[in-house]
Amino acid sequence: MRLPALAGEDTGGSGLRDGERGSAVVDFVLVGAVLTLLAMSIVQLAVIVHVRNTLLDAASSGARYGSLADRTATEGQERARDLVLSSLGPDYAGSVQADESRDGGRRTLRVVITAPMPVLGLIGPSGLLEVQGHASAGP
Repeated sequence: MRLPALAGEDTGGSGLRDGERGSAVVDFVLVGAVLTLLAMSIVQLAVIVHVRNTLLDAASSGARYGSLADRTATEGQERARDLVLSSLGPDYAGSVQADESRDGGRRTLRVVITAPMPVLGLIGPSGLLEVQGHASAGP
């Protein structure tokens, strides 16, 4: 049987006092929670960048498609909407607009997609993410 250590006597163990017993468990839980939150934040940032890049690609692809000689702005708008529907779903394809203009004698098509900003997974407030794609046709 081991007797309690006297004041000032070396315990020969880890050097922890009785008041510090169990603090490693608390440290482990707190550090684990912070690291998990950090990892999930990085994953969410990757989701935001992926959604933005997908929308930007759909907008520019729709603009290029609509600016072809035998295509119209409406066809470019539908092309962009179809690309967003097939890759991200109907929540992100709600607001796709296309407008045509003349710039230096050239027909220029602009496709604008407004979509939700993914905050938690793909769920988030709508209208915060806006991307544009531009393309010009030959004279």
